[in-house]
Amino acid sequence: MTEPVQDRDAMIAGMQPDLYPHSYVFCTLPDTAAAGDLLRHALATFHEDEGLSLLLPLDIAAARGFPTDQPMRRITLQVYSSLSGVGLTAAVATALADAGIPCNMIAATCHDHAFVPADMADRALAILQDLSRNR
Repeated sequence: MTEPVQDRDAMIAGMQPDLYPHSYVFCTLPDTAAAGDLLRHALATFHEDEGLSLLLPLDIAAARGFPTDQPMRRITLQVYSSLSGVGLTAAVATALADAGIPCNMIAATCHDHAFVPADMADRALAILQDLSRNR
């Protein structure tokens, strides 16, 4: 693994956004104990005051009776961004907001991930590719 990139312009220029084919939905379980085997299917989880938030594949969420009316697609920014880097998330969210595209960002250890409405994913990818090229 290479060293993480910390410089804002370098992170944006090197982000190489990649759109994954699967759709996901954000779900909440008020009772954490009820999560059971859902945890093994979750792409991400977060404990909030209201309960356990899970990011589940659309088919798993539908099979378990969760609302699936807001399917999201995942765009991974392939740059290995530093946890102390400043500005990548803001640049991505701003570019998408300026185009009227909702965006939910999740930062992990090596990469940042933008979750956008499934029906806007191709347009979001094009916007982020353009942002990266023009940096």
